[in-house]
Amino acid sequence: MRDPVRSVEMKELPDIVDASRGREFLSELKKGMPSDHPCIVLDCSKVQHMDSAAIYLMLCCLEEAILRNGDVKLTGVSAGAKVILEQTGVSSIFESFDSKESAINSFHHSRKDVASLA
Repeated sequence: MRDPVRSVEMKELPDIVDASRGREFLSELKKGMPSDHPCIVLDCSKVQHMDSAAIYLMLCCLEEAILRNGDVKLTGVSAGAKVILEQTGVSSIFESFDSKESAINSFHHSRKDVASLA
């Protein structure tokens, strides 16, 4: 049995993440987030520097999604940002994809398809 097709929301992280921009981004994300099973892809392609503020924002987005039984996945993570995410252990929390399409499509696998891959 296939899961119903879920709507996936693409959100572009700001190029510079500071406390003010982070609060604004999270507030907008929460306003538009479905109350049940949100599927969010964070596009990190414009993030200039993956620092603690950017990581904190990503974790806050994930927390909001998890509270609603959803998930957050990443795309557009630069090589340098990947290193930072690995060093901080955050890379093990998020699935990261090379393209937006791959990230979006990852939400559309049925449970049966995923189980057959195991």
